[in-house]
Amino acid sequence: MQLTFLGTGGAQQVPAFGCACAICQRARREPARRRRACSAMLDYQGETTLIDAGLTSLERRFSAGQIQRFLLTHYHMDHVQGLFHLRWGCGSAIPVYGPPDEQGCDDLFKHPGILDFQPPLAPFVSVTLGGLRITPLPLIHSKITHGYLIQSADRTLAYLTDTVGLPPDTLRFLQGVRLDLLVLDCSLPPQAQAPRNHNDLTRALEIQQRLLPQRTLLTHISHRLDAWLLTHPLPPGLELAYDGLCIDVSAPDAPRAAADRTPAP
Repeated sequence: MQLTFLGTGGAQQVPAFGCACAICQRARREPARRRRACSAMLDYQGETTLIDAGLTSLERRFSAGQIQRFLLTHYHMDHVQGLFHLRWGCGSAIPVYGPPDEQGCDDLFKHPGILDFQPPLAPFVSVTLGGLRITPLPLIHSKITHGYLIQSADRTLAYLTDTVGLPPDTLRFLQGVRLDLLVLDCSLPPQAQAPRNHNDLTRALEIQQRLLPQRTLLTHISHRLDAWLLTHPLPPGLELAYDGLCIDVSAPDAPRAAADRTPAP
């Protein structure tokens, strides 16, 4: 099971439009430092599942037949915007799985094109997709949102974004699972008050300490967190993901890539 981070930023992305902070200026100079809309690619047994569709260039990045399915966390624009161009393509239909949100996003349900929207997934009801056991997990966000527990025969991954904290039922469920890899929303540096829609570093660390995964990677990162980390260390047990980072979940003890790419400019 291989997980590739296609994007590790929020809707604002990095660099943020009009921002002159050191992080955003560096990202303009160095494209490798940019953070696009949060999304990932999961490869297993020759099949590719895209977790969200945040990239607007999916129709150029992938060829027909390369994407077996989409697994959507929710229908905010920054997580589905790549579907709008892709839907008018040609070829076989691409199944799309997601939470029970009747509104969806704009007119995707009304005019799906080659997108084949499947019946909504139910919380805590597992399905098998491409040889993987997928369990939707409710999260805390301003729109109906699912994280996903993804299990192969011998490895377990939890992908939890967008969220601020975890609902009690989701927390209890995950505490009963041995996690090889936790991918967790962390948009902000430590905040005095709980943010409205996304974890800050304090809440992300609390979740990590309660679930005790073998490895934790943070995503949905803003320029504010990147800037804070220029002068503060990341707590032990947490790593920053970055766009293009590829993780072999089947070999969790392999040497880790340099996930924290935020040294002083």
